[in-house]
Amino acid sequence: MNKITLSEKISELNEKPWSPVDIARVNDQIIRLAYFKGEYHWHKHDNEDELFFVYKGSIVIQIKDKQDIVLNQGEIAVIEKGTEHCPKSDEGAYVLMFEPCELNSRGD
Repeated sequence: MNKITLSEKISELNEKPWSPVDIARVNDQIIRLAYFKGEYHWHKHDNEDELFFVYKGSIVIQIKDKQDIVLNQGEIAVIEKGTEHCPKSDEGAYVLMFEPCELNSRGD
């Protein structure tokens, strides 16, 4: 059992956007940390839900044909499988993503 310090993991990212690092595995799930800056690409995950937890900063998750989801520090949203979405952050944010281990982080 190891203790994880998120501030140390943040330093590993070097503010390189959209390049997640694996934080921990829990059963068949993985927790990833990424720096969100700018806009990602539109994508979806056909078989898996995706949970976003904003650790620092704020993000907008654009949802195809639905209202955007704005998440600030300490807030969480689950994007259901099959939902086309596009995360973005104008000022930069550190986000934890809880996903199945086999999830292709880049989407379909």
